[in-house]
Amino acid sequence: MFGKRFAATMINRSAENEPDRRRFLRAAGVTGLGVVGAGALGGLTAGPSAAATAHPAATEAAAEGVSDAAVLNFALNLEYLEAEFYLHAVTGNGLADSSTTGTGTRGGVTGGRAVKFKTKAAKQYAQEIASDEKAHVEFLRSALGSAAVSRPAIDLQASFTAAAQAAGLVRKGQSFDAFACEENFLLAAYLFEDVGVTAYKGAAPLITNKTYLEAAAGILAVEAYHAANIRSALYQHTGGILGLGLLGRDLREASVKLSNARDSLDGATDLDQGVVDGQGRANIVPTDGNGIAYSRTPGQVLNIVYLNPKAVTSGGFFPKGVNGDVNTSDPNG
Repeated sequence: MFGKRFAATMINRSAENEPDRRRFLRAAGVTGLGVVGAGALGGLTAGPSAAATAHPAATEAAAEGVSDAAVLNFALNLEYLEAEFYLHAVTGNGLADSSTTGTGTRGGVTGGRAVKFKTKAAKQYAQEIASDEKAHVEFLRSALGSAAVSRPAIDLQASFTAAAQAAGLVRKGQSFDAFACEENFLLAAYLFEDVGVTAYKGAAPLITNKTYLEAAAGILAVEAYHAANIRSALYQHTGGILGLGLLGRDLREASVKLSNARDSLDGATDLDQGVVDGQGRANIVPTDGNGIAYSRTPGQVLNIVYLNPKAVTSGGFFPKGVNGDVNTSDPNG
C-alpha cells in the first residue's frame, strides 16, 4: 500500500518503544538494512518520546515494559468480545476463523444466537454496531500485524447469568439469556458499552505512538456513540415488569442495578452511572462533576469482564483469560 521510503519515514517519526518498532518493521517488510538503509534506521534509537515524557502514566508504562502493542492487544481482546456478541445477535454467527488467529491460545465462543428483535430501530442499531465492532477487530489486527493476539475463549452464556444475578436482575438459580429477546439484548449490550468507553479513555495515556493514539481516540469516539445509542434505547423502554424472571419495574431501573454491579468490581471509586439519575431524570451521558467521561485502567476493565473484584487472570466473559501481556485484573488501578 505504501512505498518502503514512506514506511521508513513513518517509523522514524513514530514515538513507539523498541519492541513496537521491531514489530512494525517486521510487519512492514523493511527489516533489512539493504532495503531501508542504515541512515533511515538511525532515528529508531532516539530517547524517550515527548508523549511519554509529558504523561506520568505513559512514562511508568514504558518503564515497566508495557508497549503500545501490548495496549492495542488488550483492546483487541475487548473488541473480539464485543464483535462476537453483536455478530451473534444479528447474524447467528461470529467472526470468521481467519479473523481470530494470532499469538497466544485461540479459543472458541460459548453461547450466542440471533436475537428476534421486535422493533426495526433496535435491529438496525445492532446491525450497525456489529459492523463497527467487526471493523475494529480487523483494524487492530492490521495495525498489529504479526504481533496481534488470537481470540481468547469467550463465554456469552454463563457469564451473562452471573452478571445478572450479581446485579439482582434474576434470582439465584435463574438464568439470563442475553439473546432471548430485545430487552435482554439491550441490557447485555449496556453491560459492555460503557466499559468500552472507559477502557479506551483509560488506556490513552499508555499509548506513546501518536498515530496509534489517534486511532484509539477514533475508536473511543465510536464506542461513545454506541454507548449513548444503547443508553437511549434503554431509557425509552418504560414498560412494566420484564419477563424471563427479571426483577425490576423497567429497563431504566435494571440499568442502575447493572451499573452498581459493575462499579462494585473495579475498586472503591465511583466510575459508573445508570441511564437515570437519583431523581429519575435521563442520564444518557455519564460524566464526572466536570462533564468528563470516566476512565478505567486496563486492570479495572479486566475486573469487570472477569466478573471478579480481585486480582485474577481469568473468569467471566474470558474463562481462560485474555491473550497478551496485559492480562491481570487490578481494582487498585
